Amino acid sequence: MVTTATLNATLRHEHGKGPARRLRRQGKIPAVIYGHGEATRSLAVDAQELARLFSHIQVENTIISLNIEGERSPVRALVREVQMHPFRPEVLHVDFYQIHAGERVHLEVPVRLVGTAAGVRVGGVLQQTLHDIEVRCLPDQIPEAIEADISSLEIGDSLHVSDLRAPEGVEFETEAERVVCTILPPTVAALETEAEAAAGPGGGVEPELIRKRAAEEKGE
Repeated sequence: MVTTATLNATLRHEHGKGPARRLRRQGKIPAVIYGHGEATRSLAVDAQELARLFSHIQVENTIISLNIEGERSPVRALVREVQMHPFRPEVLHVDFYQIHAGERVHLEVPVRLVGTAAGVRVGGVLQQTLHDIEVRCLPDQIPEAIEADISSLEIGDSLHVSDLRAPEGVEFETEAERVVCTILPPTVAALETEAEAAAGPGGGVEPELIRKRAAEEKGE
């Protein structure tokens, strides 16, 4: 069900753009952690360690066990916001949200489509319009994804949030009428290609014109 990862952090006491830039030059990323009833604390995490972590987890819904230097026990948190560099793949700042065992959390989890739609098997096109769904649940009940079986969908059918099955203890907060995916009819270009292929080399027009020209010449 829930995925947990570990990350080391240290407390930082300097704030502002200057100290943040110096921190990044040292290979560290500034961060903060806050939560319901908790004072906001400023942290620093190793840039390479953070990059490795983010490369193999679902950042939005993975509980991270933060080992903060000087504190006796790890702090469980979710990533609330990641600030990226405008044009380089670099993390500039991370916001962590501290969670507690009995406190329900609000977050987004991905929607995972399962199976091949019946309409796709006959030439239809699958269009997924909703890739993440907002949920509310206890930390230990966070799902990795919400799976949706689309095998029975025919051309013209749509799957809505109301059609999805929520895991035990999980509430959907995305509007029930939102469309998750639709099976569209084959495109016009695809139909034209199929018609040309069925007509064979030269299509179905040229032979008719040749026959007409031959008939006219015979009449003359």
